[in-house]
Amino acid sequence: MTSAVVRRAGAPVPVLDIGGTHVTAALVDPATGHPVPSSVLRRPLGSDAPADGILDTIALAALELPADHRPFWGVAIPGPFDYGSGVGRFTDIGKFETLAGVDVGAGLRRRLGRRAERLRFLNDADAFAIGEHHAGSAAGHERVVCLTLGTGVGSSFLRNGRPVHDGTQVPPGGHVHRLTTGGRPLEDLASRRAIRTHYAGLASLPMERDLPDVHEIAALAKGGNSAAREAFRYAFASLGEVLAPWIDRFAATAVVIGGSMAQSWDLIQPPLSAGLVRTGGIGVRVLPAGRPAEAPLIGAARWAQGTAGTAL
Repeated sequence: MTSAVVRRAGAPVPVLDIGGTHVTAALVDPATGHPVPSSVLRRPLGSDAPADGILDTIALAALELPADHRPFWGVAIPGPFDYGSGVGRFTDIGKFETLAGVDVGAGLRRRLGRRAERLRFLNDADAFAIGEHHAGSAAGHERVVCLTLGTGVGSSFLRNGRPVHDGTQVPPGGHVHRLTTGGRPLEDLASRRAIRTHYAGLASLPMERDLPDVHEIAALAKGGNSAAREAFRYAFASLGEVLAPWIDRFAATAVVIGGSMAQSWDLIQPPLSAGLVRTGGIGVRVLPAGRPAEAPLIGAARWAQGTAGTAL
């Protein structure tokens, strides 16, 4: 393989979507803007492993891709992370802490060799939002807020297809997980941990036992369990109430929801919408993601090409 091959017009864009339990590698067709289905690889990733082990696992997934691609990668990764320098800033968040202070970009380029001349990093929620704006439920909205609901609350405030991280119209850094309410962090009210803890209290379960996970609580709620239903209602009504002033300030016309919890749409959308309306967020649509699995890959590819916010 020569650099002339991977620079040819039409060569696919390689991308990585790095999460706390898995890494996904894929090639994105620049003609369609969508991942090549046969190229999408999802591999387990231990976020508590030593730094070299994490980087080795990510690189091995990347090297499984067919080699005929551009040398410029888009890499979606959660924060805290220095996206400009490629250095991890993970401390006291329970994942990737061995990458704190580690030059992830340099480590991956060394492992990928000639297949990676440049890695362009972006926040995983921003990648999701860009992808949804290009090909999903955020399409056509000049100003939109995208949320990924899983372990925590990922978020992106998107204006004309590009993330907004600064200014008075968005929360600090452009991410809602930094917000507080009543002196408590938002994720004390709306997160995997918060739902499990609240359900345990409502159901009078001892906290020292293994608590049901969120998907199990969702199943109980759908079966009519009142404690489970209230745990979901409280979490997402609270999220709506905290988010509403920022929705209004940003003048967003839609809130797009992705992440693993979005599979429980009937438990999330009503209380979230009620929370938004109750504090003045009237007129904003709450929509499920159109391409929940593909959006981060699409967004990472557009970021790598410098085309986020523009038409291909």
